[in-house]
Amino acid sequence: MRVSMLARLDLFCQGGLRMWSLSRCGFSCIHGHMSRWNSSETSSAPPAQENPRVLITGGLGQLGVGLAQVLSALLSAVGEDNVALARKINVTGLHNVLDLALENCLRLFVPSTIGAFGLSSPRDPVPDLCVQRPRTIYGVSKVHAELMGEYLHHKYELDFRCLRYPGVISFKTLPGGGTTDYAVQIFHDALRKGHHECYLRPDTRLPMMHISDCHRATVEFMQAPECQLSLRTYNIAAMSFTPEEVAQEIRKHLPQFKVTYNPDPARQTIADTWPVRFDDSNARKDWGWVPVFGLEDLVSDMLHSVWDKCSFTSQLAH
Repeated sequence: MRVSMLARLDLFCQGGLRMWSLSRCGFSCIHGHMSRWNSSETSSAPPAQENPRVLITGGLGQLGVGLAQVLSALLSAVGEDNVALARKINVTGLHNVLDLALENCLRLFVPSTIGAFGLSSPRDPVPDLCVQRPRTIYGVSKVHAELMGEYLHHKYELDFRCLRYPGVISFKTLPGGGTTDYAVQIFHDALRKGHHECYLRPDTRLPMMHISDCHRATVEFMQAPECQLSLRTYNIAAMSFTPEEVAQEIRKHLPQFKVTYNPDPARQTIADTWPVRFDDSNARKDWGWVPVFGLEDLVSDMLHSVWDKCSFTSQLAH
């Protein structure tokens, strides 16, 4: 399995819309200090490009696929089954990207997660700055990324930016082993089978976000002037709900929909260490973050989108 997938993202460079410029150098003395960080020889910064190329690691993941159209990661539950591989992807891969960013004067965005918190963190809500003691290799690697980026920002003026995403809900990609993935699978099951077996308790409340809000937050954050940022890593929030609450909202559209609960010990244990809500007041204050989708709009959009996708796939099969 490849450590990372690199996907070109030219769409953001079309029509005057840019996500972030990889060729922009925000620090002048970086190469004089690089020997302390990386013993390899460094080259001069590449010339500025009118249409910069943007690389996304994990380009086949839930977020990466959508961003490449408008990361190949091991998520929380799956990562616990193969800690060595998760460490190789999420830590070694990170350091490869950090080296490239420093050597070539790149601006760098690294996504983080709800899983960066643990039992000792405040849960309702969790602030941007608090104790972080995650109990999964996924969460530990994300905290490592946050701290390494902040360290390199302060030491070498690397323009590092990071968002902690809640559970992200999208119809375009199937669940990939995350603890919040029930909130994607439940829509497919509702339309295809009329029944969903949930691996979390019905009262397990977790922060969630529609994929469109996730993409928009990422773009707006990367476009925000650096002078507006008081932090390098921000929480972003949209809504928090339980499996039973989303099931009840689905029943407004599909009254016969049934859900049974069969909690998986591993995933339930992970979920019980995560925040109930995100405090994203700093993101709202510093760069104007405001979500669009609430639970009602999310459910309506997901049901219609999954139905349209299933209908299209069925037509292709015939």
